[in-house]
Amino acid sequence: MKNITCIDDLRQLARRRVPRAFFDYADSGSYQEETLRANRGDLERIKLRQRILVDVSQRSLATTVIGQKLSSPMILAPVGLLGMQRGDGEILSANAANAAGIPFTLSTMSICSIEDVAEATRKPFWFQLYVIRDRDFSKDILARAVAAKCNALVLTVDLQVLGQRHRDIKNGMTVPPEIRIANVIDVATKPAWAWSVLNGRSKTFGNLAGHVKGMENVNELAKWVGEQFDPALSWKDVEWIKKIWPGKLILKGILDADDAKTAVKLGADAIVVSNHGGRQLDGAPSSISALPAIADAVGSDTEVLFDGGVRTGADIMRALALGARACMIGRAYVYGLGAGGQVGVAKAIDILEKELSVAMALTGTNRIADIDGRVLVGGAATKKAAKRKR
Repeated sequence: MKNITCIDDLRQLARRRVPRAFFDYADSGSYQEETLRANRGDLERIKLRQRILVDVSQRSLATTVIGQKLSSPMILAPVGLLGMQRGDGEILSANAANAAGIPFTLSTMSICSIEDVAEATRKPFWFQLYVIRDRDFSKDILARAVAAKCNALVLTVDLQVLGQRHRDIKNGMTVPPEIRIANVIDVATKPAWAWSVLNGRSKTFGNLAGHVKGMENVNELAKWVGEQFDPALSWKDVEWIKKIWPGKLILKGILDADDAKTAVKLGADAIVVSNHGGRQLDGAPSSISALPAIADAVGSDTEVLFDGGVRTGADIMRALALGARACMIGRAYVYGLGAGGQVGVAKAIDILEKELSVAMALTGTNRIADIDGRVLVGGAATKKAAKRKR
């Protein structure tokens, strides 16, 4: 991957190598994609404050998140169907994260199961949960995550109903792909992708297959999944999860300071400021625009993580400057996976780390803990942000 210099290069390569239905699944947002675009646009409008003649020869990207030592302030976010970007995609991504010294988060809607990833990597990883109508299934899958030694639970709280993604409907996006002439032709032109998926450990939702009664084939399983999003989900379910989950609990999908305060009150060890990558409520604010108020409200009481639109190391720095402790990386590493498997994910991580290191140097910053509002044009460190950094 010698000619790959940025995340967009990985995106363009993934677009050529992954069937359109699965590329668009990861790449698209809901409805008119206003929030998807806002995530990028609002980040790009934040300008970094260049400083000169500061000794930055001893820079370090190391930090800690929920007590875990990280080589850089990044976590690979939970993304469904990674095994349809490349065969065994979840395992490949976890291995790349392990090699880089950062956490990988396995989605409930993964292709490789919890057990597959645990067996292949033999290292702890984070697990992401959707609480669905079938609470017994949720309880069972949490027990499986405990058995697999998952060391953190990311509870996604912004999917009570599913935001419509127009591109998925137009592409007939199913697992495995819906049999349409266009899809068949598309797959036929990507033999390397087809070979990797055919030789993967699983071809369907690995965490669900064999664990849901009466679901003998993939079509029935897909229908069951579509019916399981629960509009009755409430804070009481968070309390229930807190009681039965023995490890660290992270709530993902917070966009409002009042919701963040409630999450802290219920014992969340961390929260993730996120709009689901612009895939749920179209017209919701960008994650970066919501971050400062939330960080000011709860940043001294719990750890605040950021998710939404990160494509560069400068984006990571912007989020840290506005109160985040670390960033969840989603599409950026998915593009790497589609472009080059484990090597591609490693490349995505390396690109972001090197860009962050350069941004730190050119703003006169040596440590992650020193990144605050002062690295932004017109910015200033708040008392709460300074307290959080200590």
